[in-house]
Amino acid sequence: MHRILLTLLLFLAFAVQSLAQQASIELGKSPLPINMYYTISIRLQDQALKEYSPFPEIEGFKKSSKFSSTKTVITGGKTTTILTITQNYAALNEGSFELKPFTMKVNGQTLQSAGTKIRVSPMTAVPPQSPNIPNLVIPNEAEQVEDRPQEFVDKEDNAFLTLYTDKKEVYVGEGLNIVLYFYLAEEDQRLLDFHDYGNQITGILRQLKQPNAWEEAFEFTEVTPEHVMIQEKPYVRFRLYEAMLYPLNTEPLRFPAMSLRMIKYKVAVNPTLAEDRQEGFKTFFARERVIPVKELPPHPLRDVVPVGQYTLQERLSPKSVAVNKSFSYQFQVQGEGNLAAIMPPAPVTTGILDFYPPDLRQDLTRRAGRVEGSKTFTYTGLGRTAGDYPLGDVFQWVYFNPVTATYDTLRSTLAVSITGEADADALVLSRDLGPFYKIIANEDHTLVSLHQEADIRRYTNIILLVLLAVSGFVFLKYRKN
Repeated sequence: MHRILLTLLLFLAFAVQSLAQQASIELGKSPLPINMYYTISIRLQDQALKEYSPFPEIEGFKKSSKFSSTKTVITGGKTTTILTITQNYAALNEGSFELKPFTMKVNGQTLQSAGTKIRVSPMTAVPPQSPNIPNLVIPNEAEQVEDRPQEFVDKEDNAFLTLYTDKKEVYVGEGLNIVLYFYLAEEDQRLLDFHDYGNQITGILRQLKQPNAWEEAFEFTEVTPEHVMIQEKPYVRFRLYEAMLYPLNTEPLRFPAMSLRMIKYKVAVNPTLAEDRQEGFKTFFARERVIPVKELPPHPLRDVVPVGQYTLQERLSPKSVAVNKSFSYQFQVQGEGNLAAIMPPAPVTTGILDFYPPDLRQDLTRRAGRVEGSKTFTYTGLGRTAGDYPLGDVFQWVYFNPVTATYDTLRSTLAVSITGEADADALVLSRDLGPFYKIIANEDHTLVSLHQEADIRRYTNIILLVLLAVSGFVFLKYRKN
């Protein structure tokens, strides 16, 4: 057991050390002559450079050029690639300087350096120029390169903004899935970026709201890219907004033309690590959409029936019960549609079975462009007369199926069996009369006279009159004395 734990600890320590070695900061040598560059380098092993924070400033030094180098090592068939990004610093004066502790963020990882002391000595003789000496400070030449203005070109991008709808027309109450997408070719990802997204999407959502439709919006915590293929070409798709709309009347659903302003980069003609693109802006537009809304076919309940694709799940407990004893019946509607618009089925009054208003439970799922779930109505029922009673005669629920364009009815297939003979007292006891009546057994049941309050008032008045007479007698007696 101890060997296993020791092995695991050694493995974790090795893994942490290996992870730390994949990205590191390397500092240049000190002392150095004033005509040599001091360097700070980022060293990456077996990973591409995606982003990094600026190199630190050093008091007494001026940032100069950057350069990168890549080293590939193949050992025993295993290939290791080391990428090094180096920042050159030119010393302004001779003397001792301090590089304070600093951190840099590289590919999302925070790297730390404890800093160091740097000593700059007088100028040494400059050896002949060779390709293997990249850190020489060559006066004027480096400055001329830095002062040379960079040229940028506006590269054509392959991107567009579009509003997707899953249907071209819908019935009143039928669900319409709408999604606002921004598409960008994978090869053009470095050309575009989002700009002031929070404020822009707020304005877009106001445009998408429909006053004559019930909305079930899909929740988004962040905008994440999705990789899709369009005409055999890879694209990155951003889902900006998605909702299911249920029209409340025959007014068409109108979506105005929408715009999204993006950051558009111009590409450098001669890219460098310090400067390879220039920021600008470009606005993308989604065209206007109008979705017609059709009226439901003629039916006596056309204005009140729910619309969707539904099935019935039901449960009866118990299936056999004595007269005037309660039983529970669960009527659950499952499927795809506007569950919020579903009202409880009204039981048909027969005089034999009594049902009380139901308890309600709703479960809703928004996923993959669909809104589906279930709505459960739980009824408490009482049977007044013995017999077998099909609940299909009591519970019938009519809805409109937009796929088949027909009306359909969900009807109970269960039956309850009522046994025994009617008992008036049992009827009272079987009903849940509420919490007030549940405390009767714990309360005092001593009889109290209905005239008790009048008697108390009469006796109180007699006592007050006696006290008044005594007080008057004492007052008159002491007055004569």
